[in-house]
Amino acid sequence: MPHEPLTQADVLLEGFLALDTPEGFRAELIEGEIIVTPPPDGDHEDCISLILKQVIRLAGTDMDFSGNKGLKLRSGGRCPRNHVIPDGTFAPTELRLYRGADPWMPCEEVALAVEGTSTKPRADRTDKRHCYARGPIPLYLLVDHEESSVTLFSEREGDDYRQHCTIPFGKSLTRPAPFALDLETEAFV
Repeated sequence: MPHEPLTQADVLLEGFLALDTPEGFRAELIEGEIIVTPPPDGDHEDCISLILKQVIRLAGTDMDFSGNKGLKLRSGGRCPRNHVIPDGTFAPTELRLYRGADPWMPCEEVALAVEGTSTKPRADRTDKRHCYARGPIPLYLLVDHEESSVTLFSEREGDDYRQHCTIPFGKSLTRPAPFALDLETEAFV
């Protein structure tokens, strides 16, 4: 039987899905580039934990959280399908979105993606922002350790967000519905 020839993007996706990264490392396929990152340091994990606790206690809607959940995002850049692993995702509890989900799940019902900058901050600041907007994920929260700031991206349009609000560590950041809470960042310092 004749087979369709594989495109470069197909070969890249197959190679990515076959990767066997060392324990603790994670591989992502973002805009046609395979990015492997080492395990995060303690400050990074502390910020994610502080965000998680505040959302669970204070959000206007009950939220479920998943750390390091593989997401399949819409195509863009040079990639037929992006495979991204946010530091955290939140979804309304009533959806039970994570129950029975595949390792790489669609992201249509994810309410918020959370990232802390890693050893490759450009991927978190730019590439992932575009991936999440295309996702479509309505809110993206970026904790930028190098800049000592937190940015909330909202009002997605196409492959970007029309609004962003950046605050320095130590200030509070108001998050819109369904969260409806002021994120306190004084402990991030």
